[in-house]
Amino acid sequence: MILHTERLILRPWDKSDAESLYEYARDDRVGPIAGWHPHTSVENSREVINNVLSAPETYAVCLKEDNKAIGSIGLMIGKNSNLDLPENEGEIGYWIGVPFWGHGLIPEAVRELIRHAFDDLHLTRLWCGYFNGNEKSKRCQEKCGFVYHHTNRDIHWRLMDDIRTEHVTCLEKQYARPLSPDEIPEAINLIWNVFLKFEAPVYSEEGIRTFRASLDDPVRIASLKWYGAFESGHLVGTLCMRAPQHIGGFFVKESHQRKGHGRRLFERMKQDYEKKEFTVNSSPYAVPIYHKLGFRDTDKEQTVDGLRFTPMMYKK
Repeated sequence: MILHTERLILRPWDKSDAESLYEYARDDRVGPIAGWHPHTSVENSREVINNVLSAPETYAVCLKEDNKAIGSIGLMIGKNSNLDLPENEGEIGYWIGVPFWGHGLIPEAVRELIRHAFDDLHLTRLWCGYFNGNEKSKRCQEKCGFVYHHTNRDIHWRLMDDIRTEHVTCLEKQYARPLSPDEIPEAINLIWNVFLKFEAPVYSEEGIRTFRASLDDPVRIASLKWYGAFESGHLVGTLCMRAPQHIGGFFVKESHQRKGHGRRLFERMKQDYEKKEFTVNSSPYAVPIYHKLGFRDTDKEQTVDGLRFTPMMYKK
C-alpha cells in the first residue's frame, strides 16, 4: 500500500532506505523522547528495517520530490499495539528527522493515516500517546483531533529500560474541535459551496454579493472563533462564533448532512461558553435545523443588504 498527500509519499520501507534512516535516526533528539535508542550505524538501521519497520501498516515518510525516507509512521492494530486494544482499533506512532521539524509534515502524514485507518481499514477508534516532555508530539496530536484520554504513570518502557509517564489520546471517526488558523481557508471554501447550493437560490444578487463580501473580509474572518466537524480526518462542516455569543456561520457539506455533524459541532461549541445562550440570524433554509437544535424565533423574517434571515435564540 502506498499513500499520498499534498507533499508526501507514505510507502513501505525498503532495505535501500538504510542510509537515509541512519542519517535521521542517529540524532539523539529524535529516538529517546519517542521511546527508542538512536541508531548506531547503517547496519543497525538495516536491521531495524528488517525486524521492526517491515511490520504491516508501517510506512516510510518521504517527500514527493525525491522519495527519500525522512521519517516513519505506522498503525499498530489490536494486539499489535502498545495498548490493550480490540481488533477494530489501532494506535498511531510517528517520528521525523530534525531538519524537517516545524513544517507540518508529520501532521500531514498523520491525517492521511487517519483517513486510511477509518476509510480503508474500517477501524472504529484510533489512539496515540506521548511521553512527558514531548511537546511536539502533543501538539501534533492536538492538531489532528486527538483528545486526552488518560495518563499511565511510572511505567517500565522496555525499549529504553527506563521508567516513564505516558499520556494517551484518542480519536473517534466523527468528531468536532476548534480550527487552527491554517484550516480556516478550507472552512471558508466549504461555506461558500454549501451556500451556493442551498441558500443562494432564494437570495437576490445583492444578497449573494453581500454574503461573498463577508467571506472576503479578513478583519471579520479573524474576529470569529472557528470550529470544524471531521469525519475520517476530513473537514465536513464548520461553525463560527462572533461576540458576544452569536453564530456567524453554520454549514455542513451536502454529502454529510443528516449524519449528526451539525449537532456535534453545536455541542462542542457550547462547551466553551459558561452561559448557554446563543443568537443567530438564520437563513430560510436553516430555520428548521435551528428549531431541532432548540432555537426559537425572536422576530419575523427580515431582509438587510439582500440577506434574508430570521432572528433566533437558544437558551438553556
